[in-house]
Amino acid sequence: MKEKLVTDVAISLFQPDLLLPAQFFAALKQKAQACGERRLMVAILEDAVDCFQKYLGATDGRSRHLGAEAEKWFLADDESWPFSFVNVCYALDLHPGFLRRGLLAWKDRQLTRRQYRSSYSGSVGMLAQREVRHPAQVHSLHLTSGT
Repeated sequence: MKEKLVTDVAISLFQPDLLLPAQFFAALKQKAQACGERRLMVAILEDAVDCFQKYLGATDGRSRHLGAEAEKWFLADDESWPFSFVNVCYALDLHPGFLRRGLLAWKDRQLTRRQYRSSYSGSVGMLAQREVRHPAQVHSLHLTSGT
C-alpha cells in the first residue's frame, strides 16, 4: 500500500496538468486585460507628468489647476485606490520616491531658471538700451561728462 502511494505521487509529478480550453482563454483574457491596464496606467502617468511640466508657472486658472492637481497626485501616498500615484508606480515597477524626487528637482531647476531669466532679462534690457545710442549722443555724452 505504501509503495502504491509513492508510485502514484511519483507518476503524478511527471504528468502534464490538464487545462480546459475555457481556462486557457480565461488566462489569455486576463493577460490581455493586464496589458491594457498597464497601458492605461502608463497613459495616466504620462498625462500627469505632461500636465505638471506644461502648466508650471501657468497664469490662467484652468492650467494652474491642472498643474496643481498633477503635483498633488504625485505627492499623495494614498494606496486605497488602484490608480493612485503609488499604485501606478508599483504596477509599472517604478519607485515612487525616486520619481517624485526627479519631478521636484526638475521643478526647482525650472523655477530657478525662470527666476534667473527674469532678473537677467531686466538687466539685459537696460544694457541694451544703453548700448543702442546714436554716435551723436555718444559724442554729447563725452562732452557733458568732460571726457
